[in-house]
Amino acid sequence: MPCLFCVVILLIRLIELDRSRSVSDSGRKDRTICLTVAINKIINSFEGAVADIPSGSSVMIGGFGGAGGQPTRLMLALRDQGATDLTIIGNVAGISKTTGYGWPDHLDPIDQGIFFESGQASKIICSFPVPGTTNPLSDIEKAWREGNAEVDIVPQGTLIERIRSAGAGIPAFYTPTGVGTPVAEGKEHREFDGQTFLLETALHADYALIRAEKADTRGNLQYIGTSRAFNPAMATAARVTIVEVDEIVEPGVIDAERVGTLSTYVDRIVKRAEGDPLP
Repeated sequence: MPCLFCVVILLIRLIELDRSRSVSDSGRKDRTICLTVAINKIINSFEGAVADIPSGSSVMIGGFGGAGGQPTRLMLALRDQGATDLTIIGNVAGISKTTGYGWPDHLDPIDQGIFFESGQASKIICSFPVPGTTNPLSDIEKAWREGNAEVDIVPQGTLIERIRSAGAGIPAFYTPTGVGTPVAEGKEHREFDGQTFLLETALHADYALIRAEKADTRGNLQYIGTSRAFNPAMATAARVTIVEVDEIVEPGVIDAERVGTLSTYVDRIVKRAEGDPLP
């Protein structure tokens, strides 16, 4: 009986520790150190996974470019859900449809431009919003030229560091990238060792739609190929992270050395159908 009493006291103290170490701020998720609790993160449909995303949300969309690492099914579900006034955050945005970049020849490319084509997005923050070619105008460029969308171009390295900083709790950092260009307008300049740097701020989001190869039922993720580029950082920088995966396995199946995102950053998991024709 004394041993049982000690166990109960220990559990109470651990729960109190969990509550005392809860971390929360305006941009990051509530993160807690807690006892192992079975939390069901698996959602049965892509529609259900994005059903509560409200109009006016900021949404990070993973992937480097083309179909590789892009949460295409989640994107289509959000488009069909109908939320408006969205701010989309991504790397290469809106160029696949006009160039075919990163897509098999037999499929019609899908990119972040679907939210501008439907009139749901009012802003995009990205590195490459349009192709540097004479291809037809992308849906994003059309919306911008018509005055229906704002485009915020961020150098690629700066973009990923702003996202990473948000997840790490770093509010701002200095970088030499963009000095002497329009990127520097309105930003604080500072000299370090005779070189000029710009102050850039962390980039948070309300939601992150990301893609992984595999997830276990607790939410630990394994990536493959270019899905390693932006997805892991985005998972840490949003209040709610929703993951599109090819496979769901039991805890322990994913080698600990291959876990690219810990379960604490994952809120919802949706599995793609077997034989899904989209990459």
